[in-house]
Amino acid sequence: MPHSQPASLDILTSDALHGARHGFFTRRGGASSGVFQGLNCGGGSSDQAEAVKINRARVAQAMEVEADHLIGVYQVHSPDVAVVTGPHAGDLPKVDALVTSTPGLALSILTADCQPVLFHDAQAGVIGAAHAGWRGALDGVLEATLDAMEGLGAQRAHISAVIGPCISQRAYEVGDDFMERFLAEDRDSSRFFAGGPAGRPMFDLPGFGLARLRDAGVGSAEWTGHCTYGDADRFYSYRRTTHRNEADYGRLISTIRL
Repeated sequence: MPHSQPASLDILTSDALHGARHGFFTRRGGASSGVFQGLNCGGGSSDQAEAVKINRARVAQAMEVEADHLIGVYQVHSPDVAVVTGPHAGDLPKVDALVTSTPGLALSILTADCQPVLFHDAQAGVIGAAHAGWRGALDGVLEATLDAMEGLGAQRAHISAVIGPCISQRAYEVGDDFMERFLAEDRDSSRFFAGGPAGRPMFDLPGFGLARLRDAGVGSAEWTGHCTYGDADRFYSYRRTTHRNEADYGRLISTIRL
C-alpha cells in the first residue's frame, strides 16, 4: 500500500505567471510505483486509486488548497471551456480548459505529451488552464480559453500564457495525412513541420501553440522548453510508453490559482 509521508516535489514555474501560485509538476515526489513511478495524478490510468489520491493531495498541499479545491475536468480533446466558481458537483465536465476569477481554486490539467497551458491576467485577477494536444489546438481550445477569460473581465493584451512540458519536434514524428490536415486549414502551417530521419514529417507542437496564442493577441506567450518524451526521469510520455510497449502511463499535472 502506498504511504503518504511528504516527498520532495519537483515543480517548474515561470516568471511570466508571477502573482498567481502555479506549477508544472514533474513526476518526481509521488507515491506511485511501477510504470507509474512518481507523481501520477491521472485517475483515468490503471494505477492504484489510493496512490493517485495521495499524489493529488500532495499537489493540493503544495498549492495551499483543500483537496476538493484542486479542480480538474474530464478531458476529451475538445475546444470547450468551463467557467469554474467552486468545486464540481457531480461528474466532471467534459471539456479541455477551465477559467476562473474566484480566489482559492486551483485549476488543473493532466498531460502526457500534450501541451498544458496556464494563463493569467494579473490586472483583472483571472486565470485559465488548457489541455492542448494537436487536435484541441487545431480546433481552437487556446482561443476559446482567452474568450472565456475575457468573459470574466480579462483583456487578452494583459494575459500571460505559458506552455509547460510537452512533446518537442525532435520526438514527434507524424504521417503525411496529419500534416495535410494542418495545411488544409492554413498553408502557412508548413513552418511547423520538418523532415525527420525516416523522411516523415516532424511536428512542432509547442511552436504551433505559441503561434496560435500570439496570433490571438496575448500579452506574452512562452514555452518552458521541456520535452516530455526526452526526459523519462522527470516526465510521463504517452509516445514513449507506446514505443516501449508498456501497459499504461502516468499523467502529469499542471495547476494555477489566484
